Amino acid sequence: MRINKLLSNKGICSRSQAHQLIVAGRVKVNGQLCIPGQWVEETDEILLDDRPVKEKERLYIILNKPVGIVCTAAEGVKDNIIRYMNYPAYLFPVGRLDKDSQGLILLTNDGDLASDILEAEKGHEKEYMVQVDRPYEEDFLHKMSQGVNLGDGVITRICQVSAINEDTFRIILTQGMNRQIRRMTKAFGYNVVRLERIRLLNIALGPLAYGEWRKLTNLEVETLKSEIEGNKVNQIEQNK
Repeated sequence: MRINKLLSNKGICSRSQAHQLIVAGRVKVNGQLCIPGQWVEETDEILLDDRPVKEKERLYIILNKPVGIVCTAAEGVKDNIIRYMNYPAYLFPVGRLDKDSQGLILLTNDGDLASDILEAEKGHEKEYMVQVDRPYEEDFLHKMSQGVNLGDGVITRICQVSAINEDTFRIILTQGMNRQIRRMTKAFGYNVVRLERIRLLNIALGPLAYGEWRKLTNLEVETLKSEIEGNKVNQIEQNK
């Protein structure tokens, strides 16, 4: 794999930060200065500041993201989630929750797990509570659940939708299009006024306070990985 990916997988830094370390001459591979984008093997001797690169402890944290925080690690973006967290070790957000939305976002330094979660075709469940700008019509939830034409030939997957009250509903998606729920409701003439993610796979937001974060338990991490592997197997079976 490329050196940037290896350093990211080991929880050392992001791929872009790895590039900066390489350009600064701080990374060596088998005694030679590394070059940007260099291919390496796990068996290579890799040094950072002349010290062997060791895999960092895996971190798994969920944040109840406030509205206004941007799900990016890019340092140049105002109100980015990493600056908001101010965590003392390298983390990055898994996926996105748009700036105007709130709720559960997973942060980790486990690149492999993040990649598995982000592969939308795996069918991982994400659950949201959504409030629209007025009471919805009787057949609105049924239409939302059957797949929505977003234009340009894009039709969303069938999903689970259930009522909470006259203007609020619960929806479970297995895909992750940009601003998908807002676009789905807009197709029927409604605007979202509050959108909160409350679950990702087996990880539930629960009583976690708005703007607060916590580490996942060992059981939550084990169950999360098990669900991901189970979804992989199901996808393979479906593709046969």
